[in-house]
Order: sequence, then C-alpha cells, then structure tokens
Amino acid sequence: MKSKISISVIIPVYNQELHIGRCLRSLVDQSINRESYEIIVINDGCRDKTSVILSSFKDEIKIIKNKKNMGLPYSLNKGIKLAKGRFIVRVDSDDYVNREFLNFLQMYLLHNNEINAVCCDYYLVDDNEKILKRVNSSKSPIGCAIMFRVESLIKIGLYDKNFKVHEDKDLRIRFLKNNSIHRIQLPLYRYRKHKNNITKNKKSMKIHYKKLLKKHR
Repeated sequence: MKSKISISVIIPVYNQELHIGRCLRSLVDQSINRESYEIIVINDGCRDKTSVILSSFKDEIKIIKNKKNMGLPYSLNKGIKLAKGRFIVRVDSDDYVNREFLNFLQMYLLHNNEINAVCCDYYLVDDNEKILKRVNSSKSPIGCAIMFRVESLIKIGLYDKNFKVHEDKDLRIRFLKNNSIHRIQLPLYRYRKHKNNITKNKKSMKIHYKKLLKKHR
C-alpha cells in the first residue's frame, strides 16, 4: 500500500527540555491533513528531561534515539534516510512554526515541478516568544524553514558530518551549485534567540568556518 505521507519533518534534539514541547505542538497542529506528514525526532543522547517530554508525544511523532550524542549532521542524515515523504523540511528543536508552515511550502513545490527547494521568511523571537524582528530568509538564511525535494538532497550527499556547526552553510553551498532555493515572502517560521543557541559557541563556530572556507575556496 502506497504511503499517504507527503512531507517528513526532521527535528534533531539535544537537551531542549524548555523548548521541544512548544516546537512539537506547533507541528502537530498544522492546517494540512495529519496523515499527510510525519514528524521524525532524533534524540541525540539527551541528558535532561527532553526524553520525558518526547514520550508524551509518542502517538504523534516517530522517535529515533542515538546511543550517544552524535551531532547535528549525523542526526539529520539519519532522519532523512528514514523519511517516507517526498519533501523534507528541517525544524530546530528550540523553534516553532505558523499553522500554515507546511501547507504553503508544500503547495509551492507541488505547483512548481522544476523547483527543488523553497524557503519562507521568519520572525526572530526571544525566549518569551516576543517578536524581535522579521527577517528576509534570502538575505539572512538559516538551516531550517527550507523544504527540499528528497531526491535533491540525496543527490548532493546529504549533510557533511565533519561539520558540527555550519553544516547548513556547507549543504547550501553544495545545493546551490545546481539548484536554486525560492523564497515565499511570508514569516511562517519562528527562530528563537536564547543563551543556549549553538551559535553562541564562538570557538566552535570559528573552527568550522575555517574548515568551510578550506573546503569551498
């Protein structure tokens, strides 16, 4: 029997007990038919209460557990390889989305067969979900809020697991060599800014940025 699933939402999570519930509630409550998309959460060796929160959503999501912390690229690739959808979209575990997020992105790809990826704009929000500003996703791209055709990701080899950070930049550079990412000018994604953002680790960001330059120069 052919799967009804059209979209696979991939969420890697590591120690996000404060935010993962909000993230999942926003995705469970999408406007499209619940049977048309799956939510794959990769528990990347969480040591806090994230696992307890995930268990409360067990009937709504698919939980994949890494035996130890393997990092973002490994977890993302694991989720993509298990995905049943023709479209893949990444959502970070500390972010959340508008109710029309999946609907609008999918609709764009369904009506534009020559396009392999589409993104939407986003609101930058603080830890209390107060909107700080609206952001143009083409001018300030992030790794999330981009819906890809799964075959286009497979073709470029998925995420490079050598990048613990800047994995999204590396993927984007490789993807854009033969593809384009179209933009929907609607802020359907909520990018949360807080003290534990992975981008706050300046040392790691600098090391991997040098690695990125070396690979793509």
